[in-house]
Amino acid sequence: MKLVNLAMRTLFRFITKPNYVVLLMLLGLASGAPAYAPPVMAAELDEYRVKTAFIYNFLAFTQWPDWNEQTFNMCVYGTEHFGREIDALQEKTINDTPIRIIRIVQLDELKRCQAFFFSQSAQMQLSAMLEFLQGAPVLTIADSANAASMGAMITMHLDQNRVKFEINLKSARDAQLMISSRLLQLATQVHQ
Repeated sequence: MKLVNLAMRTLFRFITKPNYVVLLMLLGLASGAPAYAPPVMAAELDEYRVKTAFIYNFLAFTQWPDWNEQTFNMCVYGTEHFGREIDALQEKTINDTPIRIIRIVQLDELKRCQAFFFSQSAQMQLSAMLEFLQGAPVLTIADSANAASMGAMITMHLDQNRVKFEINLKSARDAQLMISSRLLQLATQVHQ
């Protein structure tokens, strides 16, 4: 198992954008969880297809307390560039529960989410939203490099044509969410 983890970390460091499908499949195979990879040629993947695949794996490698919902609500806020890519997650499940994508516009809608994606355009509202969600079992994912230091649980950013992510483990624990150690090992930085 240590050899598999070492191989995954090495692949993640050196993998280029067209090879993300391979990384995502390896990530899913090594953990026993399903990996989401769109059925397209690897060279055609764009940034938001890759980020959608990462989001699905973030969800698959997280455990929520007292799980008993009829749907898994993945909420999105701000001007997002996913288009239909993020909607494709509605064909997937988390813990045998169908995913529903909800685009929210008001703060009070946040409490019905199990996961919440903040786009780069929501950067100005990020602090207020994170404060509103403090302690709630909602996985917060942001599309900017510095959001983990502000309290977002997982942040993604593009660096030299590679999607990199950081995890704020303290924020996740405060919300009683358990993020898999396999995902923690692939993060470029883990904030304690």
